[in-house]
Amino acid sequence: MTAAPPPDASPHAAQRPPAELRYAEELARLRAADRDPRPPGWALSLTAARRFVVGDRKAGLERKFVGDPSLVDRALVTLATGRGLLLTGDPGTAKSLLSELIAVAVSGTSMLTIQGGAATTEDQIKYGWNYALLIAEGPSDRSLVPAPMLRGMSEGKVVRFEELTRCAPEVQDSLLSLLSDRVLSIPELPGPAGMVLAREGFNVIATANTRDRGVNEMSAALKRRFNFETVFPIADLDTELALVETRVGPAARPVGSAGGCAAGGARGPCHHLPRAAQRSDRERRRARPHELGDEHG
Repeated sequence: MTAAPPPDASPHAAQRPPAELRYAEELARLRAADRDPRPPGWALSLTAARRFVVGDRKAGLERKFVGDPSLVDRALVTLATGRGLLLTGDPGTAKSLLSELIAVAVSGTSMLTIQGGAATTEDQIKYGWNYALLIAEGPSDRSLVPAPMLRGMSEGKVVRFEELTRCAPEVQDSLLSLLSDRVLSIPELPGPAGMVLAREGFNVIATANTRDRGVNEMSAALKRRFNFETVFPIADLDTELALVETRVGPAARPVGSAGGCAAGGARGPCHHLPRAAQRSDRERRRARPHELGDEHG
C-alpha cells in the first residue's frame, strides 16, 4: 500500500493564509527600505505601515484596503499614541480585514486574535491553566496557558478582538485594567511573576458591528479607553465591482476558470462569474442609490 504524501506545508496549502504570509515579500521589502522613525515596539514606521495598507503603485505595493486612506491614518496615529482602536460599522465593511492588515504592519503578526461571542470567557482572553500540571505542581509558569492578551502584553504585540460587543458586559470589562494600567494580574502566581507589565508595542484593535443582533452595550468606562473609527461601505459601484473581480479571479482558477474576471473585456466585467452573479450585478447597476446603501447593511 502506497503511503500518502505529506501535506503541503507551504502558505498556498492553507485556505486563507494570514496577511503576514500572503504579503511576506512586501513586508520584507518595506522593512528593508524603512528609514523613518518607528514608534516603540513597532515593526514599521507610520509611513511604511500606511503604504502597506493603502498600497503604493510606484513601489509595487498592492492596495489591500479599499476605503478612505484618512481612516487608516487616524487608526495608525491612535495606536502610535497608545490608545486602543475600535473599528465600528455595518457587517461586511472589511473591519476585520483592516484590523488584520494594521496588526501585521505594526507587530508583524495578526495571529493574536480573540473571537468574541456569547460563549467567550475571561480565560480565553487572558490566560488559563493546564489542569494536569496544575494538580501535579500547583500554579507555575509551566502550568500557565497564556491567551492572546497575555501573549500580546508580554511580547509587545497588537491583539485583535473581533466582535467585542458580542461578549457579555462583564467579559468586556475585563479589558479595563489592561487598557488603562497596562498590567495583567495573575494572583495565582507568587512574587513578580504574578504581575505582567505590557511591553512597548502592545495595544488592542477591536471590531464591533453597529447593526446586528446579539450585541451588548459597552460600558462608558470601556468606551473611554478606545478611539472609535467608523468603517463605511464602499460608496462607488465601479470600485466595488473591481474589488470583486480582483478577489474572484484567483479564487476561480482552481476550479477551471482560464483567467478570472477580465474587466472591460469583450464579454464585459466578471464574465467568468456564474450567471446568477452576473444577473445580480446587472440588477445592482439598475438599483437606485438608496437601495445600494441598504444592500450593504
